[in-house]
Amino acid sequence: MDDMLRIAVLLPCYNEEAAVAKTIAGFRSALPSATIYVYDNNSSDRTIEVARAAGAVVRSEGQQGKGHVVRRMFADVDADVYVMADGDLTYDPKAAPDMVKLLVEDQLDMVVGTRQHEIAEAYRGGHVLGNRIFTGLLARLFGRSFTDIFSGYRAFSRRFVKSFPVLSEGFEIETEISVHALELKMPVGEIPTVYGARPEGSASKLSTYRDGWRILKTIGTLYRVERPVLFYGGIAALMMAAALILSVPLLLTYLDTGLVPRLPTAILVTGMVIVAVLGFFAGLILDTVTRGRREVRRLAYLAYSAPVVAGK
Repeated sequence: MDDMLRIAVLLPCYNEEAAVAKTIAGFRSALPSATIYVYDNNSSDRTIEVARAAGAVVRSEGQQGKGHVVRRMFADVDADVYVMADGDLTYDPKAAPDMVKLLVEDQLDMVVGTRQHEIAEAYRGGHVLGNRIFTGLLARLFGRSFTDIFSGYRAFSRRFVKSFPVLSEGFEIETEISVHALELKMPVGEIPTVYGARPEGSASKLSTYRDGWRILKTIGTLYRVERPVLFYGGIAALMMAAALILSVPLLLTYLDTGLVPRLPTAILVTGMVIVAVLGFFAGLILDTVTRGRREVRRLAYLAYSAPVVAGK
């Protein structure tokens, strides 16, 4: 099946001199017919030289951040099926054929390699907890989610890659990818994959707190953009509830005396009600805009056919 498809393996790399050659060798063994691309992101070590010597097609992206690299890869590379992983040897290349097979046979648009770590050094406890929290948050906000939303090991169809408007800059790219698939209701799948420890000399580029905050902001932004009625409606409901609570003493005093002695509070309540109503209608208007944008993205997505093997 691999010989009938143009498969591209995409490896974003930053200072992966110690691991990139073995990563390339692993994917070449697993997917012999695939073209392996290494996109270097301003490495200060010998990543480019090592990757080129290992036989990969090496290209560079000057803007720092994984999101920038993914945007460049998706724009530049033309293939039927894309397999994206990291160049640090943590993802198991042996799982790639099964991911491609599931993608093609079930005509999916994305298959996520969910990480199963066998040794503690492979996946820090704080990252496991953070992954569970953010995965649960995504499920609550968008109705469904994936087992591992931060996995960097994924197989994509051409129509996913060429219809995905990458906006992220850093490690929040996986969150944006997941939400894009959920919002367009794409057919997706998951396969458990072994997640190993980095080899000696390779260090993680992920900053737990800084990147965690950026991911949280990305989820909030995507929720505001994709669910404006719920986002602005929720704020409007809270403001309306606060206004009603503040208005109860005013109403009781008015019914008892016919006077409104606390005029500043009355003005505040009136302003809060007005803002709440405006916020609700802003959500309705933006929901119409969001629906139009989603339809445009859906049409761009449908412009490409699902990955199929010739003759089937």
